[in-house]
Amino acid sequence: MFVIVQLGQMKGWREITMLMTSTEFFSNLPPKECSKCGEIVEEMHECYSNECLDCESEIK
Repeated sequence: MFVIVQLGQMKGWREITMLMTSTEFFSNLPPKECSKCGEIVEEMHECYSNECLDCESEIK
């Protein structure tokens, strides 16, 4: 499986299209950050939360 990545669609710039494997694409993603405090979130299998465990456990 390949992922198409488009870079630079600014006026006057040529569009660059790159092909990379899906493994390469996902391994180059930055670490997930908590949406409240900005700490790096330990990713868990099939977990779609955007907050770290400390922020999630706060009483609202």
